[in-house]
Amino acid sequence: MSIFKSGYITVIGVPNVGKSTLLNKIIGEKVVITSEKPQTTRNVIRAMFNRDDCQIIFVDTPGIHYYANVYNQHMTKMAMKSLSDIDLIYHMVDAGDFENEENKKIYETLKQTKTPAFLIINKMDLLNREEQLETIDRYSKLGDYEEYIPISALTDLNMDDLIQTTLKYLPEGQPYFPSDILTDKNERFVVGELIREKVLQLVHQEVPHSIAVVVEEFKERPNNIIYILATIYVEHDSQKGIIIGNKGQMLKKIGQLAREDIEGLLGCKVYLELYAKVRKNWRKNIRDLKEFGYFDR
Repeated sequence: MSIFKSGYITVIGVPNVGKSTLLNKIIGEKVVITSEKPQTTRNVIRAMFNRDDCQIIFVDTPGIHYYANVYNQHMTKMAMKSLSDIDLIYHMVDAGDFENEENKKIYETLKQTKTPAFLIINKMDLLNREEQLETIDRYSKLGDYEEYIPISALTDLNMDDLIQTTLKYLPEGQPYFPSDILTDKNERFVVGELIREKVLQLVHQEVPHSIAVVVEEFKERPNNIIYILATIYVEHDSQKGIIIGNKGQMLKKIGQLAREDIEGLLGCKVYLELYAKVRKNWRKNIRDLKEFGYFDR
């Protein structure tokens, strides 16, 4: 009888290190949004990797940043809370960002847990062979990890080795979820994230960090069409103007690109209606953070 392994892995790291790209690559589907802008992930998201010999539940977390405001403190608190009751930790770092002091703070936090941890060195494809060896040597002095694994989440470098090494550290056990489930988040959540991803891609000012997307309605209509009404909230009137754009063109473009991804996700036609509204300084207001799903109610 073949051995089946299952377990939970938390992926932590500073913002914009590639955690979401890694998970999407491993899972084989877009279950977590990605962006070149930092602080893309705002919620703890569980994504399932299923194979005949294993089920691995990856816990994607907000990037860890030790800033003072309520919003960023909560993001970091959620990330650190995810270190409990799991089987393995991936501490993901950027090959070209060794001087980042927050990585050292993360390692100091990891020393307080008994959970085994890998140091995953991402973006190694951007370095030549000599630079890769130097980078691995430098990072090996950062802390005491069970494994040091250089990868490229973008090009698949060492991804198979990462999974095979991971299985050595996971316990034998039955799957926690049905094999056809890719994430623990419902369709409303994923749809809202896909809309937010398009804003991150299209708007280049400070607006991306000030937006929240709320799916107000999600209804099936005749002829297998899903009607979705969503609101993009921003903090200031000027940001609302940027989201809407000249004669509504930016909002239209956001909706068009989001609808294409949503139809791919749901496998049916979608009628997407978007609005932009102002909620002053919502990131500093705990009540607003709860309403938008960032705090437990």
